[in-house]
Amino acid sequence: MRAVSASFAHEKRAGFEKIVLVTRKTRLAELVERFNTLAQARFYIEHAGGNFQDYQAEDEAYRRSLGQVRHGVGVGLKVQEIDRELVPTFTFLKADLVVTLGQDGIVANTAKYIGRQPLIAVNPDPARFDGILLPFLPGEAQNSIENFLDGKGRLRSVTLAEAKLSDGQRLLAFNDIFLGAQTHVSAQYRIRWRQAREQQSSSGVLVSTGAGSSGWLSSMFNMASGVASLTGGHAVKPMRLDWEDRRLLFVVREPFVSRHSHASIVAGLVDGGYALELESLMPSDGVIFSDGMEADYLQFNSGSSVIVRAAEETARLVVK
Repeated sequence: MRAVSASFAHEKRAGFEKIVLVTRKTRLAELVERFNTLAQARFYIEHAGGNFQDYQAEDEAYRRSLGQVRHGVGVGLKVQEIDRELVPTFTFLKADLVVTLGQDGIVANTAKYIGRQPLIAVNPDPARFDGILLPFLPGEAQNSIENFLDGKGRLRSVTLAEAKLSDGQRLLAFNDIFLGAQTHVSAQYRIRWRQAREQQSSSGVLVSTGAGSSGWLSSMFNMASGVASLTGGHAVKPMRLDWEDRRLLFVVREPFVSRHSHASIVAGLVDGGYALELESLMPSDGVIFSDGMEADYLQFNSGSSVIVRAAEETARLVVK
């Protein structure tokens, strides 16, 4: 199942000139930015009945891990540290080796912007985060970097999804692409898959890669399984695809059947022979975003159509 490529001995240390360390703000750091002081952040959380100590513990664990990783990246190359918010506009170079420190989401929201640059993902708090995409601990950062630079590292290729609008705009996704309405109103569109085509009204369409099939997509199967059990049916087994699988899996969320909308196309596998096509019927507030980044979206309003398929490029994660 875990198809890992052979050691990339040709990618020698001399081929890399800089390490880009991508970090993220903790929840506590974001609260302090919002309320200006630690005391005000504490008052806000405790007044709302929250556990402020948990915020502190998470922040302290991240700071300790960051200190370890900062020490570990000192392997003789230049180091540049950036916050994940800057990743979409940052220019990554071919001589960059990328290291991320954060939850799985930081991997997804970095990998799609760095092209074919290798990425080493470090789990800052394994007691808190499952880290499906985070194979390395903070204390392993230096060895993982050294091994890769010496040609001993292993890379795993991850299929990315692509949404391409009729006007040429394009969006990549590591985990999933959402197509629908910006608010909680119903999305209106025409959908075409294989030889079928129909008008739909739904909560939007989710298209997942293999890497994303254990994330947001899994909640769709959890819901379907619960509804099936309620009505006396069999539990629905979640579908999981390998990271390298070139197929994408789509699900229509809560399709509504009416005189003008249908629900015969609700799920399917998008393979190399067929793309998923949608035409927007929304006069405003139609959006397409990827990997949960709602602020980084494409407008999907009336007159726009989009084709979703596997992207030609892939992400490359360093693994054990």
